[in-house]
Amino acid sequence: MRIAVTTPQGNVGGHLVRMLIRAGVTPVLLTRHPENIPAAVAEHVELVKMDSRELKQVVSATSGVDAIYWVDPPAESADPLADHRRATEAVVAAVETNRIGRVVFQSSVGAEKRHGAGEIDGLAETEVALDDSGVDVTHLRCGYFFTNLLFEAESVKAGRLQTVLPLDAPMSWVAPRDIAEVAALTLLNRDWSGRRVQAVHGPEDLSWTQVAEILTEELGWEVRVARIADQQMREQYMHVGMPPAMADAMLGMSTGLRDGFTPEQARSTVTTTPARLRGWIREELVPVL
Repeated sequence: MRIAVTTPQGNVGGHLVRMLIRAGVTPVLLTRHPENIPAAVAEHVELVKMDSRELKQVVSATSGVDAIYWVDPPAESADPLADHRRATEAVVAAVETNRIGRVVFQSSVGAEKRHGAGEIDGLAETEVALDDSGVDVTHLRCGYFFTNLLFEAESVKAGRLQTVLPLDAPMSWVAPRDIAEVAALTLLNRDWSGRRVQAVHGPEDLSWTQVAEILTEELGWEVRVARIADQQMREQYMHVGMPPAMADAMLGMSTGLRDGFTPEQARSTVTTTPARLRGWIREELVPVL
């Protein structure tokens, strides 16, 4: 089975590639920068240079592929939903042209809303388009990545975090490595077909208050979290250079899942994964602080 992986150096992709290698697969890594793949990895993979938003490149790069792990690349323009749309058109064209048998798509909790969840709406469009293509597809509805805290490293060091969410509202937090494990098992399992939705909720739901308490205990200094107004957060996004549409898309990922939202997949043995935030903080956050 020839398995392709997009964003192979991403938080999930980096783990997934190594898991597939350990399983005896020679994965096809689809990347804009093949020169950045570590030599120790490159000797076990097939490298193909490709931009996930360029339809012709994606179709060409996926010729002969049996299965693909697809990630919509991060938005880079002033119109993030348009960026997602380009990626969606590219993967659908590749699936249909090359008759790719199966797709595992890295989606998000909230994509089930279809509209009103900011940039997650772009993932929802990809889900719908892949469903309409008729390909066998598993949508991984992932919780909030532990690694998002890396973007807040300076705030964590200063002991001050901010969110627009209610401080005591629990939500799923997940380690990217756990997502990669679910993805690898799904790609290697030949016994499923049709459309599947597989939530990846991490080990437990955590509120921002609980996250701050865990950070305080593990880091040895007090970390507090404050709830701020939506407009204040939007202004902060724009202050660091985000265009208005991107700021709105970023904000919408929180506000769209804030009031009365319940994930389509309940927490269960199927959706719960093992890696806990405490361990991730020690292994990955502490070294960069």
